[in-house]
Formats: sequence, structure tokens, C-alpha cells
Amino acid sequence: MRKIKLLALILISLAMVLWFNLHSSTPSISTVASSPPKSIRYFERTLPQGIAHILLIPANSKFLVTPAISQKVATVEEFAQKHRAVAILNAGFFDPANQKTTSYVVIQGKVVADPKENDRLVNNPNLKSYLGQIFNRTEFRRYSCGQNIRYDIALHSASQPVGCQLVDAIGAGPSLLPELTLEKEGFVDNTNKRDALGSNQPNARTAVGITRDGSVVLVMVAQKLSAPANNGISLPALANFMKTLGADKAMNLDGGSSSSLYYNGKTFYGKVDLEGNSIKRPVKSVLLVQED
Repeated sequence: MRKIKLLALILISLAMVLWFNLHSSTPSISTVASSPPKSIRYFERTLPQGIAHILLIPANSKFLVTPAISQKVATVEEFAQKHRAVAILNAGFFDPANQKTTSYVVIQGKVVADPKENDRLVNNPNLKSYLGQIFNRTEFRRYSCGQNIRYDIALHSASQPVGCQLVDAIGAGPSLLPELTLEKEGFVDNTNKRDALGSNQPNARTAVGITRDGSVVLVMVAQKLSAPANNGISLPALANFMKTLGADKAMNLDGGSSSSLYYNGKTFYGKVDLEGNSIKRPVKSVLLVQED
């Protein structure tokens, strides 16, 4: 009986030594689950009068959202091929007649497109009283803040945050969130019955938003192919929709026939003609999504 007890004690001691050696020699990294890489998320939402195509670019991911402009108008596929972008969304306003911008574009700290240089805009007598507002519309910005990248939506005249430098910006407007600023930015003038964007009418629309954690949301609302061409979404409804996607700040981009989104080799167009065919209009400027 004493031999059996002694043998049991020896076996227990050996088991404890083996357990200790296994646990002390196992690298600690193997016990920690690695976090999945942050990737772009694409999804669709069916709306009463349209289909919303949505891209979510997570904050602090390997992707950057930056503007690009073409000397001559180009399709989003052509932009994607030139810049090797993962995704492309049409962005700033332009004049199809002379292919010049009516929105500011800043790339790598340099103004590369200035609406004040568009003679058809500056010399248009119908727009003379609105030029001050047109030149100070909302823009999507990218800042370099030390080692961090930060996105923002602000008026062109707004100063940059302390400790940050403006890297890129692209204008359009109006602001959708935190408030819809149609009159402030010169799109609507109720006194003169001006509504440059048909703001309360459904149409194909494009927007960009920023969530509380700094993620970027790109949205293109397309008209339904099976429905009459006068559907889509109004600007007030677009503002509400951006809020449902978690955006704290959001702005409208060029819409209508310009509405187009390229992602992962496929292009979605927003505007539909009377026969139910997608309208593919080349654009002047875009937002690129590229790997950093």
C-alpha cells in the first residue's frame, strides 16, 4: 500500500512538471487571437424610389480616400484604370460645355482646380449675386495631423484644426449633416425661386459622409431601371438616409447624370433615361479609394 502511494506521488509530480514546462515554453502570441484586417464593406439598400450603393471605408485602415481630377472629363472606369483605385465615386461640380470645374480641388496641398478660373461661371449674369456663396461651398477634406490621417467636411473658408495640415480637398455641396445648407451655399433662393439642384425632387444623387469613429461612407443612389426616370431621392431624404448609415457629417456631391460608382471592377450608374437605360456621363473629378 505504501509503494502504491509513493508511485502516485511520483506520477503527480511528473505531471505537474510537464504541465509547467508546456505552458512556460508556449509563445504568448499563440494564445492571442489576431484581429481581422479592416477592409472595405459594400452593400445595397432598396429605397422607395431607388437603389443605394454604399461603400464603408473603415477608420485607421490601409485605405485612403483622396480626390483626383482629369484635364478632360472621363468615366469612373477610366479614373480607376489610371489611378489603380479600388473604388471611385464621382465628386465635384463642373460645366459640361467647357469641361471646367465649378468646385475647388486641392491635391497634396496644391489647388489644382479653381472655380474662379471658369469664365462661364464668373461671367454668368444669372449667377453674379451668388458667386460669394458658390466660392465658399462645402468640401470633403483630408488632413495630416502628425502621424494620423483625419477626414472632415467643412466650408471652403473654414480653418484647419490646430496641429493639422490640409492635404486634399474637393468641393461640391450642400452640406447634408449636421444640417442641410441649401440656402447658405447658394443652391436655393426662395425669393427668386431658385433651386439649382431640384432639391425636393427625386433624382440620382451622390454623397460622402464621415462617422463618429472617422470612417468614410460613400453613397450613390441610383434610379430604378424598372421605374420611370423621375425617381431616385431628394436632398432632404438623402440627408436622413446618411444619418441612418451612422454619418455625423455628410455632404452632397454632383448628382443626376454624373452619379456613378466603381467598385471591384464593376460600375453602377445612377441616372436612367426614358427607355430605362443607364446614362453614362464622363465627369471632371472623383474621390479615389486606394491602398495606402
